[in-house]
Amino acid sequence: MFIAIVGTPSSGKRTILEYLVQKHKFQEIKLDSPRAQMDAARVGTEQLEPPSIESLTLSAGSAPLETPALETPSTSLDSTTTTFGDVPTMLDHVTKNWKSYLVTTDLKTFADVQPFVKRPFFMLLSVDGPLRTRFVREQRRAEATASAPLTLERFVDEHDLLLNGPTRSVASTSSSTSGERYLETDYKRVQSLATLSICNDLPDIPSLHSHLDGLDLLDEERLRPGWDTYFMTLASLASHRSNCMKRRVGALLVRSKRILSTGYNGTAKGTRNCNEGGCSRCNGSARGGESLNECLCLHAEENALLEAGKDRIGEDSVIYCNTCPCLRCSVKIVQCGVREVVYNQSYSMDEASARVLKEAGVILRQLHLPADMKAALL
Repeated sequence: MFIAIVGTPSSGKRTILEYLVQKHKFQEIKLDSPRAQMDAARVGTEQLEPPSIESLTLSAGSAPLETPALETPSTSLDSTTTTFGDVPTMLDHVTKNWKSYLVTTDLKTFADVQPFVKRPFFMLLSVDGPLRTRFVREQRRAEATASAPLTLERFVDEHDLLLNGPTRSVASTSSSTSGERYLETDYKRVQSLATLSICNDLPDIPSLHSHLDGLDLLDEERLRPGWDTYFMTLASLASHRSNCMKRRVGALLVRSKRILSTGYNGTAKGTRNCNEGGCSRCNGSARGGESLNECLCLHAEENALLEAGKDRIGEDSVIYCNTCPCLRCSVKIVQCGVREVVYNQSYSMDEASARVLKEAGVILRQLHLPADMKAALL
């Protein structure tokens, strides 16, 4: 597993890296100093953490704004750090050693991160936090290291430069980029690639460590989903084809880990769509589970069962539903010989459906997904 950490200033990137090194025995890997300096001077859309606006105009000797650990200076881990001259060399190394636990904070641009995203062992971890909370952390770091006093205006300028580019044109003082101006950064593009995002609004390092423990960063399902998560994700994706005015529901029929059919709720083929007024019940005021005898919409489970047909379903099939089946669908699931129902979200008829399925010997199981995965499925 290889984890790259990106984030806003003073969000706790280094603290998370040290947590992984000290608790889970990760090895830190880095890009060499000349490359880091080149990245810091890079402009345009290839820039992730550009020089601060204030640092371009401060007198020589003033301390530049840095991203510290949560509240204290970072512990040196150089004795266990491997350094690479460029991104391709690092990529080759982590590919050959993909079973090792490796971590870095040195992949800073979209161009740097993109080659790793394609690899099945890579996780991009994005960390952020409330602006004022991060400013207080940076103040404490400056005080602890006797650095130059920090103003909120300077910190906000640095933050805005990272996320949105400068609010005013800023000429570069670099001899290699003389005359060029910082127009925008690509941090948001990098952030969009994140496997997991953390909001670090926690008051101290032990609280952050406790939060990381709960996230279980080493869970391999973050890199490669298990069968349940995989099939439930596809069921949720199918639900997005629904045009039912009451609720989006998707279902997936599986046999021996092979997909037999998919379904989503909506009016019958050849009739007017639900969102075009095709079903008066769904376009009316009826609540979930009410007036179902007036509903013209086929449910997702019904569509999946009809598509597959009883002969293909057999006796060892599993149906994945992003919502627990209603009573009428449960009866049909039993009749078609499905052996297990796996669902994500509850429904108003859960108890009635459970009784029918239990009597027929059909397993009913709710799949509880991690909170960060669940958000992507709803």
